Amino acid sequence: MNNFLKNNALSLMLLTGVIIGGALGLVFGDGVRFLRPFGQIFLNLIFVLVVPLVFFSIASSITGLQRSHVIGKVLLWSLVVFGGMSVIAGILAYTGTLVWNPFTGMETVTDGTLIAESRPWGDLLVSSLTAPDFLALFSKTRMLPLIIFSALFGLGTAACHAEKVSAFLEEGTKVIVKIVEMIMYVAPIGLGCYFAGLMADLGGQIAGSYLRIFLLFLVLTGIVYFVLQPLYIFLVCGKNGLRAFRQNIVTPSITAIATTSSFACIPINIDAAHRMGADKAVADAVIPLGTNLHKDGSVLAGVLKVLFAMMFLGSFQPSVSNAIMVIGIAILVGVVMGAVPTGGMTGELLICSVLGLDPAFAATLMVISTIVDIPATLINSTGNLTGTVLISRLSGK
Repeated sequence: MNNFLKNNALSLMLLTGVIIGGALGLVFGDGVRFLRPFGQIFLNLIFVLVVPLVFFSIASSITGLQRSHVIGKVLLWSLVVFGGMSVIAGILAYTGTLVWNPFTGMETVTDGTLIAESRPWGDLLVSSLTAPDFLALFSKTRMLPLIIFSALFGLGTAACHAEKVSAFLEEGTKVIVKIVEMIMYVAPIGLGCYFAGLMADLGGQIAGSYLRIFLLFLVLTGIVYFVLQPLYIFLVCGKNGLRAFRQNIVTPSITAIATTSSFACIPINIDAAHRMGADKAVADAVIPLGTNLHKDGSVLAGVLKVLFAMMFLGSFQPSVSNAIMVIGIAILVGVVMGAVPTGGMTGELLICSVLGLDPAFAATLMVISTIVDIPATLINSTGNLTGTVLISRLSGK
């Protein structure tokens, strides 16, 4: 119990700060608006660090593939399996919101305070994917172009075998992550202050949606963990593979829940994958890769966050095109949250950037990440383990 509290201390403190701030906003209304600037100061500190964090971490992750042994058929099957599992997770989450809409009762924003200037669809596509010049890349409102540039920079570094540049990217990532960790010590106070002002503006309608989102997420977690992951194993590895999966999935699951960290689960997952029949060399390479780039739990949460944001835009209309867009953004959010350490706020800023919401709205979406953190980590970690076993079998290793 002590280890659980220690490993989840930040999440618990964030929830406490948000709950206290929300309660103050509901009870005192306009009387707590003076707290909002303090929350905005915290957000600005995070916003300043997001751009270098994304650049260093994504470029470094790409160059890291150069030193891994994930090549040829194994890499191809990694992309197919991890990509397919993420798509299925996204479809499940979107379908779940159609069966039970957790956003019932929410009102759309009509005063324009949270909505950026609207633009034609073509202009939105261009600005979402590209920047007009180099300096324009380095802005929190240009998250997707920055991600694309960072990936290309990493590919270029790997292709040139530029070891000094690679080392610079690794060290730069460590420095920025450390600064973020220091700032996160005041996150409970900062988010609490911001949320107090937000609840004063929006009232209690938003709080009920958080509870319904959490309950829906628990249902989705159960479906993925107890149905989809065993089904994947059975279809590819047969009854014997399913038996080995059930015998060895408990320890990785408990580790994921206790540590709330996919990275902390890497050694346990490598050992469990080998016990489930995966080739050890494949497990050694694919599990770290999947930990960085494959997070089904984050995709589930991403769908809910995108739809939550769309409710404020008044654009939540079930359709095939909407579903494709929502799932696509959610998968990208999952990749970003894996590739970028402490990447939660990065994922939220990406959603705001694509949908045209004020970046400050990212703090509202971050609450969803916090309340689903434990079940999301469970699915992220066990999904990575499941995918590795499938990749080993499908690649013939």
